[in-house]
Amino acid sequence: MQQSQNNPRIVPCLWFDSQAEEAVGFYTAIFEEAKIGTVTRYGKAGQEIHGRPEGSVMTISFDLAGLPFTALNGGPHFKFSPAISFMVSCKTEKQLDDLWSMLLWGTGRDSVLMPLQEYPFSKRYGWIQDRFGISWQLMLREDQDTSQEIVPCFLFVGMQAGKAEEAVRFYTSIFDKASIEELYHYEAGEEPNREGYVKFASFAIEGQVFSAMDSSLEHDFTFNEAISFEVRCENQEELDHYWQKLSFVPEAEQCGWLKDKFGISWQITPRAMEEFLNDPDPERSFRVMEAMLKMKKIDIKGLREAYGQVQTS
Repeated sequence: MQQSQNNPRIVPCLWFDSQAEEAVGFYTAIFEEAKIGTVTRYGKAGQEIHGRPEGSVMTISFDLAGLPFTALNGGPHFKFSPAISFMVSCKTEKQLDDLWSMLLWGTGRDSVLMPLQEYPFSKRYGWIQDRFGISWQLMLREDQDTSQEIVPCFLFVGMQAGKAEEAVRFYTSIFDKASIEELYHYEAGEEPNREGYVKFASFAIEGQVFSAMDSSLEHDFTFNEAISFEVRCENQEELDHYWQKLSFVPEAEQCGWLKDKFGISWQITPRAMEEFLNDPDPERSFRVMEAMLKMKKIDIKGLREAYGQVQTS
């Protein structure tokens, strides 16, 4: 299913140290139907937020094969983890092999998490971590309608292992236009994986497809803030709803960011945020940034007042 992203509700955000421009240029060069969108820059508040110089790139919006992303230059605070990867379905072996080769460029010997070969679930599949640290699962899907599709994938490991089904049912209960498309469990005899754990789940929320899996194996990673999911809200009522449903770790609440009960990070923001922060008048965007820095949950009225608008919605 190709994502309908004319007005996306949920957007993956990739937290880089300072390589956002380089990474976006790389990805939009190697993926199909790729394009770069809006660029926002740090204002005077940039130094106090992330130590970034005024005028430097803060975020870049971009699309890969119909899936929107945001890349953020936020400093060296978080490292990408295979706990969240992006599953790319390709229609031909050549397309898959070419993409694999390009993602391998500049990587080290530990970049291949699962070698590119035939598996029981796919004629051709591989899992790789690129030179920026982002993980990609490439799979041959000759029966699909589109030539390329990208789906965010959650891997529940460690303390979160066994919670994939709970998470899928939780997310599909709080978002609109939600459904569970596929749900397969490990059976007895599939050790070392535990019977009853999720082998693979596919679900849709707000028109966006996601997947989830459990793993009983030992891993030295889990979910962190390096990849978060921005939920773009139309009004304060929507924003309050998702904040109340998702936020589980009070100490993680800051500037619209929260962490849910599974350790996955979300940003609950108003759609107007990009307009506010990218205003050509640096004083207006600075006032908005200063106001946001004092908030945990975003108060849209407070941002509008800082921006200079009179609306109260």
